[in-house]
Amino acid sequence: MDSSPHSKLFTKVASLEPISAAAVLGGQPQHTIHQVLTELPSEKALLIASHLPGTASQSIAETSELVSGIKGTVETLMSAPIGVLPQTTTVAGALDYIVHLHEVSSITYIYVVDDSSHLMGVVAMRDLLLASPAQTLGEIMTENPFAFSADTDMSQAVNEALKRHYRLYPVVGDNNRLIGLVFSWKLFEYIATEISAQSGSMVGLDKEERVTTNILEAFRMRHPWLQVNLITVFAAAFVVGMFEDTIARIVALAVFLPVLAGQSGNTGCQALAITLRGITLGELGGYPVSKLLRKEIVLGAMNGLFVGVVAAIAMWLYAGVSGAEQPMMLALVILIAMIGACTGSGIFGVLVPLTLRRFGADPAMASSIFLTTFTDILGMGLMLFLATALLL
Repeated sequence: MDSSPHSKLFTKVASLEPISAAAVLGGQPQHTIHQVLTELPSEKALLIASHLPGTASQSIAETSELVSGIKGTVETLMSAPIGVLPQTTTVAGALDYIVHLHEVSSITYIYVVDDSSHLMGVVAMRDLLLASPAQTLGEIMTENPFAFSADTDMSQAVNEALKRHYRLYPVVGDNNRLIGLVFSWKLFEYIATEISAQSGSMVGLDKEERVTTNILEAFRMRHPWLQVNLITVFAAAFVVGMFEDTIARIVALAVFLPVLAGQSGNTGCQALAITLRGITLGELGGYPVSKLLRKEIVLGAMNGLFVGVVAAIAMWLYAGVSGAEQPMMLALVILIAMIGACTGSGIFGVLVPLTLRRFGADPAMASSIFLTTFTDILGMGLMLFLATALLL
């Protein structure tokens, strides 16, 4: 069992209420706060972040940025208004209304409206119980309550919910007319669903699909992207087919094709993940893309060099055992190809999501399909080209 300080801190924070968890996290270094928050479920992380002290303000901002790219408005989550009464209703009348209401558990506030359904104020249950039975709701209500408009962006709504911690929020339309209510749990459920859908989008999984989705509907959602993937795989196969004679004469190369593809693909996925994270958190707004590209090129070359050395040694040993000619040259081919493939995959990992965003598409949508194709073509093509040029 992992007994590291970070693991103990995460376990403690995960078991506490948001306010207590924020008190524990508040004294930690900023990178530790950010790491713990990213490992927690989205809803709990957002709630804890909203209680963090000022020293962690940057972490709060980063956590709020997590929802900045989520599309939609609160209107999609709106329920029919309940607990709506005219301002002339007496306290006794309001209590009688609640007693005879079937959905009493849904009542948190009484929403006070005028004759045209304009939202005038709210009355909390405590104020209702402590008021005189003869008083009207207009006399005891809190005027000008906070409310969402129907077109409030989902990300803005979540950030407001983090500040206010109400159980539900009124939604108003034109001229402040009450048109519905939104429960806070629906907001956070929606955000958690959207964020969790991003990883599925990378492989062409529709964000609407759930565990309970029926087979035919799931097939309709998934299959088109598999056809796209098939076309891209044909492109990679075509490149390998161009060097069929080389593979036939140097059989050892065929053994190392999946090795090269796997390593370069993983390198590209790392670059892809950090780029998507930067887009989601809004970090690329103030960070030059050219600087990110240089970073991934250097990282790709370094990773390719160290992984390539191990792969080259393995090729040298395998070539020696299998009786292949020029084992040292084969090892050199693997080393150079690994460096080139990992460097190129780092570039593709940055450019694929940015290109999709540039054309108005979801940066995460099926990005790994295109990335895998590019890295396979580059890696396997480079290795076979070098082998042809240097050994044949």
